[in-house]
Amino acid sequence: MSSSIANHPDRLFPADPTTRAIARTLHAEVEHLPIISPHGHVDAAMIADDLAFPDPTTLLISPDHYVTRLLHSAGTSLADVRAGTAAHDPAGIDPKQAWRNFATQWNLFDGTASGYWLREELTSVFGVDDALLGSADPADADTVYATIEAKLAEPSFRPRALMDQFNIEVLATTDDPLDSLEAHDRLAADPTFAPRVLPTFRPDAYIKFENSDFARNATRLIDTAGEGASGYLGYLAGMANRRRYFREHGAVSSDHGVHVPSSLRLSEQEAAALFAKGLSGEATRQEALAFEAHMTYQQARMACEDGLVMTLHPGVHRNTHPGTLAQFGPDTGHDIPFGIDYSTGLQPLLQDFGTDPNFQLVAFTIDETVYSRELAPLAGFYPSLFIGAPWWFLDAPDAMLRFRSAVTETAGFSRSSGFVDDTRAFCSIPARHDASRRIEAAFLARLVAEHRISEERAAEIIVDIVDAAPRRAFKL
Repeated sequence: MSSSIANHPDRLFPADPTTRAIARTLHAEVEHLPIISPHGHVDAAMIADDLAFPDPTTLLISPDHYVTRLLHSAGTSLADVRAGTAAHDPAGIDPKQAWRNFATQWNLFDGTASGYWLREELTSVFGVDDALLGSADPADADTVYATIEAKLAEPSFRPRALMDQFNIEVLATTDDPLDSLEAHDRLAADPTFAPRVLPTFRPDAYIKFENSDFARNATRLIDTAGEGASGYLGYLAGMANRRRYFREHGAVSSDHGVHVPSSLRLSEQEAAALFAKGLSGEATRQEALAFEAHMTYQQARMACEDGLVMTLHPGVHRNTHPGTLAQFGPDTGHDIPFGIDYSTGLQPLLQDFGTDPNFQLVAFTIDETVYSRELAPLAGFYPSLFIGAPWWFLDAPDAMLRFRSAVTETAGFSRSSGFVDDTRAFCSIPARHDASRRIEAAFLARLVAEHRISEERAAEIIVDIVDAAPRRAFKL
């Protein structure tokens, strides 16, 4: 394919010439603004240590379940692209051969969001010749591999240099509650490093009974930060204390990968009884979900005290294929979305905290029906609630356009979070943010062309969406 696809100046803009011209002008307003990434999964130690990236396969393919799941659907073994635990098997397939297995099936990604990100990332960041992508010749795959490998060896391609090259002003990580945050402290104390790398409190492994390490994690939390209390009260004290520790070390938010967006206001006795069952491994599935819902409520209560923004990521059946989980581990492409109910589930939480001036909640979904039916109306009333950007299966061009259409007429532009890349793939961050900015320009251009807003006002709105909205939603 021609390189004009990956770097075409009008990519993702409307086909109509008049509307496309407006989109170009609007995109120019935000094209060079710094990247604000308030939620993601990049490792802070990688940036603090400033180590060279590994080989192309380990960097770009093996950890990317967007990519490996589609290859798997076409009959490729996850071992043959070094996914999951296969990436750590010294006797496994060679990274270069794994790259060939991916590259010769490039055409599987035509029309997908993954294909768009990868194409722009490979050409813009790594300097790959776009014409080589999709070639059935293994020699072309080797050429691409060698091009990336050479780039990875350059000192200017270390993580800290790329933070500047990518124009990243804020990058939030996702961190274990008992993490020392030493890497974040090193970065914050370094006068030569300007970007803000912020920790995020992620307590899922300390709340979900089904986590095999729940009892050990909860006991460690109590012993480390429970202020001498035991049981459920020590557990609550430990949560509150570690949240404060994160806040003191730069965190602005907590993140919660809940099964469903439910909240329960249990009595201390009810919660303590469930907690004891969780520790002993005797809780039923329904009891585990009830405790999770109760802790969602408790995390909101704590947020009103410490000011951390609360983000919810619900609605995914995790690790649905037991054989793949056993062989390759979690996060290897077999997580599947399901429908959710925000309005009913969050009623206890919003009833008590929805108008608290110190509380902010960013609600994400993979159930598109929720946008117009529930999230836009909720955000259109509660000052605490912001609509999270399209996430996971929905961070794709057409889905992002549907998101804007679904929420704007009810909640306007000011109630959304701004773009959230939510990525582990550090080198894809510029492509993801640029795609979002192009989609916002395309949507606003249509409103201008239909004489629903002025072009001057659209220019103000797109700057607000890209720059002010994430600062506002995440208290930056």
